[in-house]
Amino acid sequence: MASEMEEQGRMEQQFGTVITSKRRTLSLHLRETLQYRDLILLFVKRDWTAMYKQTVLGPLWALIQPLMSTIVFTIVFGNLAQLTTADTPGDYLLPEFLFYMIGNICWNYFSTTLQATSDIFWENGDLMDKVYFPRLVSPIAAACSRLISFGIQCGLFVLLWLYFLIRGGTSIRITPMLLMLPLLVLQMMVLALGCGIVVSSLTTKYRDLDMLVDFALGLWRYACPLAYGLQLIPEKYMGIYLLNPVTPILTTVRRAVFGFGFFDLRAYIVSWIVSLAVLLLGLVLFSHVERTFMDTI
Repeated sequence: MASEMEEQGRMEQQFGTVITSKRRTLSLHLRETLQYRDLILLFVKRDWTAMYKQTVLGPLWALIQPLMSTIVFTIVFGNLAQLTTADTPGDYLLPEFLFYMIGNICWNYFSTTLQATSDIFWENGDLMDKVYFPRLVSPIAAACSRLISFGIQCGLFVLLWLYFLIRGGTSIRITPMLLMLPLLVLQMMVLALGCGIVVSSLTTKYRDLDMLVDFALGLWRYACPLAYGLQLIPEKYMGIYLLNPVTPILTTVRRAVFGFGFFDLRAYIVSWIVSLAVLLLGLVLFSHVERTFMDTI
């Protein structure tokens, strides 16, 4: 009897992963997810390749899309509507093209990451049904793959930013707030992942929510200071307006890259709290849904 128990114990020790339906409310397997970093890189490569597969211009679209959006914003909102680009009072000289470009680049990363993660169960359902891997690998890979396009677009912005900085004639200057940029990119990723995971978890049962993502993002886009500066917002509504977690991110990015503008530490901290709360909610829902999603999709 003792030898049989010893043999069973040796067999159990041979397995590093145990798949079971008995799990805690929040069981994320973060350590196991890190062990699958090679799979994350593989998914990133797959997503990046699929994004521009069978296109004539390929990765050049990563540059064309923000350029075209920036040109349209400059013509429509800058020249025709003549909306202010000022976040704070003062006589600051800022190229409108740079103002609209940095906003579009940040919003494109946030929105595309949210869209990609919001459909993660439906897009990867066949694969998840056949092969076991930590389910968080898929949304993390989706967010990381969009970072490649984001990095290319930021490279183009840096070249234009350096041109205006060296040429002079603007109020652009270098300040220590440039060091905040990695933290701001991380916050965009956290918020986009949180929102996307919440939607993907709910759409396993309520598919029509997926249809509302594009519509909601369209409304959310114009509720953010992308086409205008904060000076357009009446002072009495500013407190409510800053509750939008994307707003402090965009204004802080502009303050960092231009060296002037709006930065409210309290609003920025609240934005981080909202971002982390949304991510935590998404992880709780994700942990609950991933156990049974194959029975509903």
